[in-house]
Amino acid sequence: MQLEQIKQLANEDMLAVNKVIADQLQSDVALIQQLGFYIVNSGGKRIRPLITTLAARALSSTNDSHITLAAIIEFIHTATLLHDDVVDESDKRRGRDTANALFGNSASVLVGDFLYTRSFQMMVSLNEMKVMQILSDATNVIAEGEVMQLMNCNDPSTTEASYMEVIYCKTAKLFEAATRLAAVLTQQDEKTEQALADYGCYLGTAFQLMDDWLDYAGESESLGKNVGDDLAEGKPTLPLIHSMQHAEAKDAELIKNVIEHGDGLAHLDAVLSIIKQTESLDYTYQQAEKHAQMAVDALAVLADSPYKQALESLAWLSVRRAN
Repeated sequence: MQLEQIKQLANEDMLAVNKVIADQLQSDVALIQQLGFYIVNSGGKRIRPLITTLAARALSSTNDSHITLAAIIEFIHTATLLHDDVVDESDKRRGRDTANALFGNSASVLVGDFLYTRSFQMMVSLNEMKVMQILSDATNVIAEGEVMQLMNCNDPSTTEASYMEVIYCKTAKLFEAATRLAAVLTQQDEKTEQALADYGCYLGTAFQLMDDWLDYAGESESLGKNVGDDLAEGKPTLPLIHSMQHAEAKDAELIKNVIEHGDGLAHLDAVLSIIKQTESLDYTYQQAEKHAQMAVDALAVLADSPYKQALESLAWLSVRRAN
């Protein structure tokens, strides 16, 4: 199933999600609305709310509580983007100016806080303690992941295990919550709930691995950011970690120094050459594909339906994309 077919399948639900998002962005404070609408409508893939709605439909949801849940998930994700861009001092995302570049760091952080708190107000409206428990835990783990990533910046001794832990906390955890909660809201048994959680976790991991792969293998125009941005920020992602482990000593030392000093763009061509020699992009891609397959395998508990097929297709599309 192609992405356009998946979007068409979920179109009615996603229109409803977008309406909830627009309604919940309403505020008497003009800057909140202005900045909130800018970031929410900045051309994101909306994959997290999409998998929430698809999972709920695959589990035969009989009400619209998954619509509110999908909007909550998107608000939490958007809040993390606002805070991320301030921490990373980013000025471009998806080819557009970041909110902090346009509105300033203070406004971005505070509107991110508004989105977090609004998402918790919306959680209360679902009147499900387990939803509150899972989402509050996920939000806390995401914050831990952000701090862990900050600690790993400019640290060439970061291990693959540490990197994977950051991916789980920073990215996969929200994917995991998005699909697990579809099972919670439709009152599935424990086995099905765990299977949906596994699907989200593996999908999120594959998605982030591909983001890190694209940072070295993509094209700036389609990425919406510059190739090598992670290198410029001193982030030791899997392509660099694998390269340091398998490169000749002098090449490994070059990458180590680049990570430590954050002057990666000056050495981008040399680093790209080392990554190619050590087949580190191939390794990263293989890891992404492995997690996509694990995501598909987790869906075996579901009865066949167009929604299950869409979830399976999304797993493979996540690793076969240009941005």
